[in-house]
Amino acid sequence: GRKRQIPLRDIFADGVGNNTITPEEILVSVHIPHSRKGEYVSAFRQAPRRENALPITNAGMRVLFEEGTDIIKDLSIFYGGAVSTTICAKQTCWTLIGRHWNEQMLDEACILILKEIALRGSASGEEVDYKKTLIVSFFYRFFLEVLQSLKTMDPCHYPGIPMEYRSVLQDFKTKMPQSIQIYQAKPSQSPQDPVGRPIMHQSGIKHATGEAVYIDDLPSVDGELFLAVVTSSRAHAKIVYIDTSEALKGSGVFDVITAHDVPATNEFYYSDDPEIIFARNKVICVGQIVCAVVADSDVHAKQAAAKVKIEYEVLEPVILTIEEAIKHNSFFEPKRKLEQGNVDQAFETVDNIIEGEIRIGGQEHFYMETQSVLAVPKGEDKEMDVYVSTQHPAIIQEMVAASLGVPANRIMCHVKRVGGAFGGKLLKAGLLASVAAVAANKTGRAVRLILSRGDDMLITGGRHPFIGKYKVGFMNDGRIRAVDAKYYINGGCTPDDSVLVAEVSLLKMDNAYKIPNLRCWAYACKTNLPSNTAFRGFGFPQSALVTETWITEVADKTGLSPEKIREINMYKENEQTHFKQKLDPQNLIRCWNECMEKSAYYSRKTAVNEFNKQNHWKKKGIAIVPMKFPFGLGTRYLSQAAALVHIYTDGSVLLTHGGIEMGQGIHTKMIQVASRELNIPMSCIHFCETSTTTVPNACASAGSAGTDVNGMAVKDACQTLLKRLQPIIKKNPKGTWNDWIKEAFEQIVSLSATGYFR
Repeated sequence: GRKRQIPLRDIFADGVGNNTITPEEILVSVHIPHSRKGEYVSAFRQAPRRENALPITNAGMRVLFEEGTDIIKDLSIFYGGAVSTTICAKQTCWTLIGRHWNEQMLDEACILILKEIALRGSASGEEVDYKKTLIVSFFYRFFLEVLQSLKTMDPCHYPGIPMEYRSVLQDFKTKMPQSIQIYQAKPSQSPQDPVGRPIMHQSGIKHATGEAVYIDDLPSVDGELFLAVVTSSRAHAKIVYIDTSEALKGSGVFDVITAHDVPATNEFYYSDDPEIIFARNKVICVGQIVCAVVADSDVHAKQAAAKVKIEYEVLEPVILTIEEAIKHNSFFEPKRKLEQGNVDQAFETVDNIIEGEIRIGGQEHFYMETQSVLAVPKGEDKEMDVYVSTQHPAIIQEMVAASLGVPANRIMCHVKRVGGAFGGKLLKAGLLASVAAVAANKTGRAVRLILSRGDDMLITGGRHPFIGKYKVGFMNDGRIRAVDAKYYINGGCTPDDSVLVAEVSLLKMDNAYKIPNLRCWAYACKTNLPSNTAFRGFGFPQSALVTETWITEVADKTGLSPEKIREINMYKENEQTHFKQKLDPQNLIRCWNECMEKSAYYSRKTAVNEFNKQNHWKKKGIAIVPMKFPFGLGTRYLSQAAALVHIYTDGSVLLTHGGIEMGQGIHTKMIQVASRELNIPMSCIHFCETSTTTVPNACASAGSAGTDVNGMAVKDACQTLLKRLQPIIKKNPKGTWNDWIKEAFEQIVSLSATGYFR
């Protein structure tokens, strides 16, 4: 009915007096006045990243001075992001009116602001402390900006700010990233040979246009049902009762699937403790699957799942952290120990000893494509097609077959490509595929299970949180003589790969350094968290970080630079590692020296030190760290691979192998290998999918070894085919590839071959 104007600060002050905004009022305009003479306005924002991130805290500040002076006439200080709404530090502003713009005012302002802006209900103590620091820092920066402006206006009267403080007034510049790809083609290489050349990913364009087909892009099957899981809301409890009556009344709901519907294996004993499809009598973490709802749409399934009521009886103890696991002696067996040399004796002869502890948090895989399965029963002989986003089709086949109580030859597992995995689509993908397969088996219909991002992060584990305790003995010249370490990893509620991760953290803890006397323990803690699992690096990132932490500490204590300590202790000549493998460190030394030279490390370090001397607030740093990463899997039989190559009579080649494409371009590389071996263009070769029907018992694509082993298998298959074609090529050396293939078929030569590598 009427227009009115309200000062903005009154709105932020929760509507003072008559200035409360009523629900029927509509915002018409915002008036932003020009700044006046002697008035300064600034805004600040701090976020976790410079782009694409919500602010931790932001601020807007304004000051107006009495004409020709530095006496505050009016002041506004607003903060956003620190608490739930934008707030004005009114009390502070009123108190400071009439003060001079100087250090004394600054000290008073900081105390007043912190008193006035109370941070309530924040997550952690550290976060509160950090926000408080930001709140004060923003005002301090505003103080310096205004001081510098006053100095510019009247250089005689105002001191300005010291030289080394001035960098605080310069904003960070965002540099546009640039990259260059350098590759070395051998001079002797034929122009047709694609190996070692920068070939674009076969699906690169399709990834960019969205034409690449992932599990949830597969067209729906007639009568297909959607599955939504019901998860535990308790970390450790007995299941007293599951009430599905309300859920079954829901629109479009077909059935509820529980542990009773699993025809055969519900618990997989890969070690002493089982991996579980559906919780039976008790739950051992929040996010454990208790049952599932199948319905005619994704929305109906999720609505019904929310209506399932579960009654629990809480069990003790609830163990969540590594410390609690140590207190309750809760570990997965076996514990691992590695020892070489005489550690205790070495500690008696060293110049210095340091002891310490480092804690490393977990990490979410955050693959682009969440866990996804489509299970399609064939309708006879208990056959089932399973389309799944996984790194390991063979384990999916094995687990689904075991849960349904059928031989593996009835389960056909297909993987076209995976939208990222990083270790997160091994065992857990097998359990989720079994959930969908059990539902498909019970209903006789195709079942689609696509986890939402929230459910995926709730149900699946990630990288293991880690505590490393160390004691290091070293000489004054920086030589490390002895290390005694203990590693604890948070395994979660089931074993999964935790003991193996703990083992690898021991095997790779030396990184690039020769440690003559070493004793190291690793414990996988059993807790009530979703089971943690394989994750890129598999225990190495954690234990290497512990090692690099004490390397820098040794540098601190000896007064030498960290790169000197690294250089002194690096593997130097042919020797054995602490896990008894022969190592020739020539490449390590070459890489280190080349990197030092190409990066102009020392001149950049000098420039960094110079910059830091001149800048009180902004600091630069530079570091160089060597890395030795033993790739592949410790168990020998896990590094075998097979391939299958067909040549059709039109000369085109269909290639398949046991490796999984998850963005790294393995299929592109395999086509490169086949192209070189058969001496035909890459355009003649096609890869369709990885499937248990073409390559059985394939090992997981994991541990950075997929290309190495599958590439050798493809090479083997191609060489077999070429050997068969040799007599025909000899007879007609001027013929084309198509001529030779036609002739081979007419001469009854097999144009299909398997390849194998171990």
